[in-house]
Amino acid sequence: MALLKAENISVSFDGNKILENIDIELNAGELVSILGLSGSGKTTLFNVIAGLIKPDEGRVLLDDEDITGRTGYVSYMLQKDLLLPYRTIIDNVAMPLMISGMKRKQAREKAKEYFSVFGLNGCEKLYPAQLSGGMRQRAALLRTYMMSGRAELLDEPFSALDAITKSHLHEWYIGVMRRIKLSTLFITHDIDEAILLSDRIYVLGERPGRILKEICIDPADVRCEGLLLKDSFLSYKREILSEIK
Repeated sequence: MALLKAENISVSFDGNKILENIDIELNAGELVSILGLSGSGKTTLFNVIAGLIKPDEGRVLLDDEDITGRTGYVSYMLQKDLLLPYRTIIDNVAMPLMISGMKRKQAREKAKEYFSVFGLNGCEKLYPAQLSGGMRQRAALLRTYMMSGRAELLDEPFSALDAITKSHLHEWYIGVMRRIKLSTLFITHDIDEAILLSDRIYVLGERPGRILKEICIDPADVRCEGLLLKDSFLSYKREILSEIK
């Protein structure tokens, strides 16, 4: 049984159809990418899954429980880190716990348990302006994890980073996923990034967004070292480009 499902999702705004009959699922431990051009409805789909908007049709299931239109069940990180500049990193990270009603001291203690896992030891009392872009993203990802440790929605979290930092964070994030058994739905418009990170890729067509194809990465290729240099990488890329074009 899938951990997270979006079934038959359709959304319209002001009479304009944004998404039509979307069916996707995320299994435990997977990283699944939603790949599409700008304006294809990727973020709208995440807003539905996160419970921020209700679809015209369809439903969202987490562990077979209907969570359609209900917030707080899955973690959601937008493209920008949105760390509060006047709060320390420990307080930024602990904020979801405090919002849920946990006392500040307890929330800080709970958040600090994961600082070593996310490579943030020693950053607890620093402020966002004192961190590099990559470290800010690590802090934002940990804050997102604090919202709900079951499934994460990441909306182009690495797009603003330089290529070298992005590559390092890719490797780091996969290591974190494995260590804490995290499952991730990942929005990107970067084809290479989708192939390098994903177990599966859903290719989303232009508005109204529809699933054009589901591409399963061969287990031998999933996050394989040197995948960029393999013939199979180019095959996945050709397949994706043929759908998008």
